[in-house]
Amino acid sequence: MTPDVLRYSAFTTRPAGGNPAGIVLDATGLTDAGMLKIAADLGYSESAFLTPGPDDRTYTVRYFSPKAEVPFCGHATVATAVALAERLGTGDFLFRTQAGEVPVTVDADDDGTLRATLTSVEPHVEGVADADLAEALAALDWPAADLDPALAPRISYAGARHLVLAAATRERLAELDYDFERLAALMRRLDLTTVQLVWREDEFTFHARDPFPVGGVVEDPATGAAAAAFGAYLRALGLVPDAAELTVHQGADMGRPGELTVTLREGDARVRVSGAAVPIP
Repeated sequence: MTPDVLRYSAFTTRPAGGNPAGIVLDATGLTDAGMLKIAADLGYSESAFLTPGPDDRTYTVRYFSPKAEVPFCGHATVATAVALAERLGTGDFLFRTQAGEVPVTVDADDDGTLRATLTSVEPHVEGVADADLAEALAALDWPAADLDPALAPRISYAGARHLVLAAATRERLAELDYDFERLAALMRRLDLTTVQLVWREDEFTFHARDPFPVGGVVEDPATGAAAAAFGAYLRALGLVPDAAELTVHQGADMGRPGELTVTLREGDARVRVSGAAVPIP
C-alpha cells in the first residue's frame, strides 16, 4: 500500500518560498528502501517519515534525502510539526530522532499562522584541520582572503555536523558555483551534512547558503539543523551574548526566500530554531 505523502514548505508563509519537505505521517511498515525511494521520487532535500509512539504527541522520526538517510533535519521537523498541529491542535510534540529526542512546540500567530520551535540536542563545536579547510575552499573556489576573519571556520553539531565558513561580503556569498563531486567527497570524509556558508549583516542578522551535495542536492534552501549548529557556533566563539535571538535569511539567492529564528537561552546549551510552514498545493 502506498502511503499518503504530504508536501510542506518550511521557514516561510508562502509555498513558493522556504524549503520543501515531504512528510509521511504514518510510515509503519515502510522499509528503509521504501522510504529512500519516496524521498528520491520527491526530490526534496529531505523528507520525514513518522512512526506513531505511545500517544498522538510522540513520534519516532526518520529523515531521508534523495540519496541517503540523515540523522536530523530541521526544516522537515518544522514542516512536520505544523502538519501535525493542523490535524491535532497546537502545543507540544516530541520527536525521537537518530540524533536524540527533539521537543517541538507549535503556536499560532495572531493572524493564524502556525510556527514551530524545535529544541536541538546538546551541541558541540570543534576545529577544522588546515588541510580540510584548504580543500573545502578549493572545492568552493573561494580564496582564503574572501573569508571573514572575525568568524573563524569551525565544524558545529546540533543534531548533524556542518562546516561553518563565513564570507567577508554579501557578494562573495551570492557567487556560489562549486565542484559538486569534490565537495561531496570531503563532506563524506568529515561526516558533514551541509556546508554552512554565512555572511553577517549586523550583530544579530545573518544570511546563509548551504551546499548539500552528499544528499544529492546542489543547495538546501533553508536549513534548520545548520541554523541550530550555527547558533551553537556563535555562542561557543563568544560572537553573540549567551542569551540572544538571531535571524537567518536563506534561500533568496535561489528564488526561495526563507527566514529562520535562532534563540539562545542563558544556562541552556541547546539551541531553538523557529519558523512557519505551509502546505504546498
